[in-house]
Amino acid sequence: MIALLKAIPFGIFLTIVVCLFMGSGGAGSGGMLNIRHFDIDINELNLDFRLYWSWVLFIGATFLAWVLLLMMGD
Repeated sequence: MIALLKAIPFGIFLTIVVCLFMGSGGAGSGGMLNIRHFDIDINELNLDFRLYWSWVLFIGATFLAWVLLLMMGD
């Protein structure tokens, strides 16, 4: 169970990196990955950027990191 909790940040990081390259490269929705973009606009801080995310990729990346952490053992 602890390995799964440790794997979640790795899944988030891998999802953001892969979605960043595929989404900003104009891959559309990425096929089965279903990559979506969210426009984040905070006028008070003059922040305006686009975040790409895929729940399918997040679950797959978290599962991959979880298996790798389980194989490494204690």
